[in-house]
Amino acid sequence: MTLTTKIVNPPAASDRRSILLVFAGLMLTMLLASLDQTIFSTALPTIVGELNGVNEMLWVITIYILASTIMLPIYGKLGDLMGRKGLFIGAISVFILGSIVGGLAPDMTWLIIGRGVQGLGGGGLMLLSQAIIADVVPARERGRYMGILGGVFALSSVAGPLLGGWFTDGIGWRWGLWMNIPLGLLAIVCAIFFLRLPAHPKVKVRVDVAGMALLGITSTLLVLVSTWGGTKYSWGSPQIIGMSAGTVLAACLFVWVESRAEHPIMSLHLFKDRNFNLTTAAGLITGIAMFGTLAYMPTFLQMVTGANATQAGFLMIPMMAGLLVTSILSGQIVSRTGRYKWLPVAGMFIVAIALVLLSTMSATMQVWLICCYLALMGIGLGTSMQILVLIVQNQFPNSQVGMATASNNYFRQIGASLGSAVVGSLFAHRLATLLTERIPAGASGGSGSTGINSLTPAKVRALPEQLRTVVIGSYSDALTPIFVYMVPLLVLAGILLMFVKEIPLATSIHHGGPAEDAQGRDGVGAHGADAEGADAEGAGPDALDMPDQELTVHRILPA
Repeated sequence: MTLTTKIVNPPAASDRRSILLVFAGLMLTMLLASLDQTIFSTALPTIVGELNGVNEMLWVITIYILASTIMLPIYGKLGDLMGRKGLFIGAISVFILGSIVGGLAPDMTWLIIGRGVQGLGGGGLMLLSQAIIADVVPARERGRYMGILGGVFALSSVAGPLLGGWFTDGIGWRWGLWMNIPLGLLAIVCAIFFLRLPAHPKVKVRVDVAGMALLGITSTLLVLVSTWGGTKYSWGSPQIIGMSAGTVLAACLFVWVESRAEHPIMSLHLFKDRNFNLTTAAGLITGIAMFGTLAYMPTFLQMVTGANATQAGFLMIPMMAGLLVTSILSGQIVSRTGRYKWLPVAGMFIVAIALVLLSTMSATMQVWLICCYLALMGIGLGTSMQILVLIVQNQFPNSQVGMATASNNYFRQIGASLGSAVVGSLFAHRLATLLTERIPAGASGGSGSTGINSLTPAKVRALPEQLRTVVIGSYSDALTPIFVYMVPLLVLAGILLMFVKEIPLATSIHHGGPAEDAQGRDGVGAHGADAEGADAEGAGPDALDMPDQELTVHRILPA
C-alpha cells in the first residue's frame, strides 16, 4: 500500500501573516456562533412576556444548541472528505438565513424555527473554526490559538447577555438577530479572500446519509425526553417511554450503520482511544454545567436582584473575565511547556466548587458575592475547555481531525443541550409549582397560567411589595438548588481526566490521503490512537509505522 502524507512544519516568520489573517476571520465566525448561544438569555424574560410563551421559554435557547449539535459531526466529516472552505462559507450563509427568519418572527413558533435554522449553520462555524486551525498550525503551537478562540467564546458568554440586554432595553431584542447579517457577510468576505488552506485531495466518496439521519433522530429524541419528562408528560407516560425506547433504538442502529459505512460520520475507531473517551466524557459534563448555568443565570439576576436586562449582562462580566484570562493563559502555558494534563483536571474541580457556592444564592445575598462565584466558575471553565479539544486533535492525523474534533464537540454540545433542557425544564416546572402554591388566587398579575406565563422583570417590579417578595422568592428557590445537583458530575469529570495519558504534542501537521483515512478506521491514528507513548516527534513518519510511505514536505505559502 502506498500512503501519501504531507507534513507541514511549524510556520516560519514569513508564514505568520497569512495565518493571522485566517485566524482573524475564524475569530469573527466563532464570535458569531457563540454569541447566539447566549444573546437571548437576558432578553428571554421580555421575549416570552411579549409573545406570551413562558411555557416554551427553554426552546429559544435549546433549539439552537440542538440544531448545531446535530450538524457538528456532519460538518466535521464532510470537511475531512471535501475540504473546509466551501462548507465554511455555506455554514455562514445558513446562519444568516436563520437570523432573517428569527428577526421577522411574529410569534414564538417562528422565533424557534429561525433559531433552529441559525443552529444548522452555527454548528459549522464553531467546528470548522477549530478544525481549520488544525490545518495550518501544529499541535505544539496550537495551544495559544485555541486559547484565544476560547477567549472569544468567553467574551461572547458575557457579551451575548450584555448585548441582549442592551437591545432589549433600547432598540429591541430583534436586533440580536439583525446584527448577524452584516457580520456574517463580513465573515464570508474574509473567508473568500483570506482563507488559504492546503490543497485537499479530491476523492469520490459515498456520504454516510443513513448515519447523519440516525444521529439527528437520536439527538432530537434525547433532548425531547430530557425536556418534556416530568413536565409536559410524566416520566411513566407512553410518550416519554416511547421516546426513550426510540432514543435507544436509534442509537443502536447508528452504531450498526457506522460499523459498516465506508466513510462513517463518526467512526467507531475513535472510541478505541483512551484519551478521546476520557476528554469526551469530561466535555459532555462541562457542557451540562456551563449551559445549565449560563442559560438561566441572567433571568435569576433580573427577577431576584431587580437588575434590568443590561445590568444583568454586566453582572455576568466576572465570569467572562475569569474564562477569558485563564483560557488565553492556559493556551500559552501549553505552547511553551508542552504540558497540559493538569489544567483540565484542576478546571473540573474549580467548576465543582463554584457550583456549590452558586447553590447557596438567595434573594438577600449581596450581588458582589454572586459575581465572585461566577468569576470562579469562569476560571475553571477557561482552564479546561479548549485544552480538551487540543488533546483530542493531538490523537489523530489531520485527515481525521475534523471528525475527531466534531465528535468531541458533539458530546459537549449534547451536554449543553441536556444542561439547558434539564435545568430549564426543572426550573420552569419548579417555578410554576411554587408560584401556583404561593400566590393567592386572584392576586394581581399572578392568577392563572396566563398571568404566570406573562411575567416579565418590569411586571414583577410593578407588583405590590408582598406579592413581589413571593415571586422573587419563588424564582430563587426554583433555580439555586439545581446547581448542587451537577456537582457530583464535575467531580467525576475531574477524576476521569486524571487517567489521561499525556502524549507529547505533535510538532508538525499530517495531511494524509484517503488511504490513511481508511486505515484510521481500523484504529491506527497518527499521534495516539494505537501509538500512545510516541515521542515528541510522534507526528513524524516513523511514528506512523506504515509500509511503503511516500513523504511530501511543504510549507503554507503566505497569502
